[in-house]
Amino acid sequence: MNLEQLNFRHLFYFWRVAKVGHLTRAAKELHTSQSSLSAQIRQLEERLGEVLFNRDGRGLILTDTGQLVLTYAEDIFGLSRQMLGRLQGRSEGVTRLRIGSVATMSRNYQENRLRPLLTDPTVMLTLESGLLDDLLTRLLEHQLDVVLANETVPSEANRPLHCHFLGSQAISFVGPGALWQPLGLRVPEDLDGLDIALPGPRSAIRAQFDALCASAKVSPRVRAEVDDMAMLRLIARDSGWVTVLPEVVVQDELLSGSLVCVGRSTLLEERFYAITTPHRHHIELLDRLLSGSAGTSLAR
Repeated sequence: MNLEQLNFRHLFYFWRVAKVGHLTRAAKELHTSQSSLSAQIRQLEERLGEVLFNRDGRGLILTDTGQLVLTYAEDIFGLSRQMLGRLQGRSEGVTRLRIGSVATMSRNYQENRLRPLLTDPTVMLTLESGLLDDLLTRLLEHQLDVVLANETVPSEANRPLHCHFLGSQAISFVGPGALWQPLGLRVPEDLDGLDIALPGPRSAIRAQFDALCASAKVSPRVRAEVDDMAMLRLIARDSGWVTVLPEVVVQDELLSGSLVCVGRSTLLEERFYAITTPHRHHIELLDRLLSGSAGTSLAR
C-alpha cells in the first residue's frame, strides 16, 4: 500500500479507540456511532492487511501490530497537536510555551527561573502542575513542551525522554527567627527528638533526609509530612517547628527575618531538571530556558 492510500481519518479513529480502550466510549468522544467507528477501523485493518484489535469481553486488546501502529499514530497526532500549539497565538505575534511542573517543586523556584519571560510581550505561557507520571504522559503526547521536575527519569524504548540538568541547591533547616539563632543547629547531632516538619515520603529530599538520620542513628520527632511546598512553607512560618526545605521556598520569610536558616548539611541537596522529548520541535524560548539564559534562580 502507498502512503496516499492511507486514510488518516481511519488512523485517527483507531488512535482514539486504542487510547480509550473501549469502542462505545470512543464513539461518544468522537460524536459518531459505534457501528460507524467499528466499520472504519475494519477498513483500516483491510488496508493494512493486519488485525489491530482482539476483543476481550466488552473491551479491546491491541494486537502486536496494533501496538506498533499505535506507536506511530502517537507520533503523527502528537506532532499535530504540537503544530497546533505552535500556531496558536502566532496571529497575535506571540509564542506559546507550555510548561508542566511537578506539584512538589517550589513555586518560587519556578517563578525565579521564568521571571524574564513574564515581561516579554511576545510570550504566552501555559503552566500546569501535577503528578510526574501524568505530566510525562502529556509531554509524550506533545501537549506540553517541557516538564520541570526535581527528580530524573529514565528513558525507555516506549518512553523516550531527555533530562536536562538545570542546577541544584542546598536543603536547609529553617525555624522561627524569634526562637532560633542562625546556624545554631548541629546537623545531624541535634536532630534526635527534635520536632520537625518534612517533605512527604515520595520526595527525593525526604529520601536523603531519612538516609542521613539512619546513618547518624538519630530519630527526630516528625510532626508533619507535606508533599506540597506551598503548604510546607506555611507550616514553617506558623508552626514553630524546624522545617526541612529548600531556602528558595521561604525566600521572602528569610529576607524579612521571620524565619532563619538554623542548619544545613552537605548531604542534602535538591536537583532540578527539565524533561523533554528527543524529537521535539526547537523553540527558541525553550532552548534558552534549558541553557539557563531565560532567567536566573536561587539554584546553584
